[in-house]
Amino acid sequence: MPAAPTSVTIRMYNVGFGDCFLLTFNYARAARHMLVDYGSTSAPKHVPQTGKNSDYMQRVAEDIKAVCQGKLDVLVATHRHRDHISGFSTDAGTGKIIASLNPRCVIQPWTEDPRAKTNALTATASVYTSGKPDSNKMTAHFLGSLQDMHGIAESIVRLAARPTLAGSQTLKQLRFLGEDNIKNTAAVRNLIEMGKRGTAYYVNAGMKLNVLPGVKCTVLGPPTLKQSDAIRRQRARDPDSFWQFRAFWGTQNFAMRTPLAAQRTRPSNSRTRSLPPSVRWFVSQSRQIHATQLLGLVRDLDSVMNNTSVILLLEVAGHKLLLPGDAQIENWAYALSEPKWTRVLQGVNLYKVGHHGSLNATPKPLWALFKNKGVRGKKGRLDTLCSTKAGKHGSVTSGTEVPRRTLVEELKKASSFVSSEGSKDPFCSKIELVL
Repeated sequence: MPAAPTSVTIRMYNVGFGDCFLLTFNYARAARHMLVDYGSTSAPKHVPQTGKNSDYMQRVAEDIKAVCQGKLDVLVATHRHRDHISGFSTDAGTGKIIASLNPRCVIQPWTEDPRAKTNALTATASVYTSGKPDSNKMTAHFLGSLQDMHGIAESIVRLAARPTLAGSQTLKQLRFLGEDNIKNTAAVRNLIEMGKRGTAYYVNAGMKLNVLPGVKCTVLGPPTLKQSDAIRRQRARDPDSFWQFRAFWGTQNFAMRTPLAAQRTRPSNSRTRSLPPSVRWFVSQSRQIHATQLLGLVRDLDSVMNNTSVILLLEVAGHKLLLPGDAQIENWAYALSEPKWTRVLQGVNLYKVGHHGSLNATPKPLWALFKNKGVRGKKGRLDTLCSTKAGKHGSVTSGTEVPRRTLVEELKKASSFVSSEGSKDPFCSKIELVL
């Protein structure tokens, strides 16, 4: 087999609100395949929104198997959100199809290393090394906080099922974000088992992986706690959601699971209607405040989970492909602080748009680096791919809708933009890169 492929075929499956990318590296005598994520929280608009989208996702899994001819070389699960890993679940059956492809390598963020989650969550040397006992303790606290976050998500989904909580729009957002942040246990277990049968990589910023011939694979994120702490010290202001630790999330998880008397005696809708108008207004406002607070909590949770996302930079025959999962600015901060990486990022040829087109997943410092941006017809113009579904995340009124209108306009203006929603093929968009 030659040292490098002659072309790359990128398939972006339209899974609705989720990600599923299959990269085929075509060599002279064979092809090798890399699957990056496989999940969805809402079916594409052309698919009936019933049956939890299982039949459609089954079709996607079977197509992946056919393209790979029964063998997958590399599987990447960028992070634990349901819209990125639900397809790996053995509960739905699709996970069994992917497992049957016996991936040779399974790549996940360091936060998923099962060796770092036993015996009081002690960190492993492959995950985080500093020689200081306190750093291991800090890592254990962070990994514990991720577990607490899943407990909060489960509680929020249960609360969102109450008809007395708040208005319909707030409830929709609570259910959507809450369900996306539940642990996805069956998928997580399947990924661990696939890694055991092949080679499991639990990665952090700075690692270089030799997983495909002639393809240089560099991990730009997520940073370890040591790396992110260095960035925190350099920044004058740091968002509260940046690498949250266990004290806050553990307390919240305990509070969410405690059956408070106030929760047991909450007035029903029928009882509320019998109250005086002024009291009814007060009850209604209290419920809305409660729902808004929960929504703020689950949004912070969502942000922290996104910032555990793997960021991969693939370099092959002079071409650079950037696959950042859902990484947001806190995850990007470390990579963008390294001059050696910012120089390489300038030459990116293909960019998988972060977090389905959310504004905070394509930070302006990153977008400004890309030198292949340009008007239509420019030779070597930047390709951008966005797997998304409008109307499921954020809101237009607050400027947080996904995909963000202003970002999409910029992507269309300065790159060859392909969206899963606007693709000519409603099932799968295919991009060919001749190297």
